[in-house]
Amino acid sequence: MSYDALRTFADSWGLILMGVAFLAFVGWTFLRSVAAGHRHAAMSIFEQEDEIDG
Repeated sequence: MSYDALRTFADSWGLILMGVAFLAFVGWTFLRSVAAGHRHAAMSIFEQEDEIDG
């Protein structure tokens, strides 16, 4: 594949593919099925760890 053909592909279909992938990744974050995992990840920094007195 020549450079010109690769460049033409990247300028047209590559851009469309990246746009679709971006929209899919952003849309995935709003699914109800993954909301619990996101909530847990967001609140995990506030969980208390057991302190061991040595």
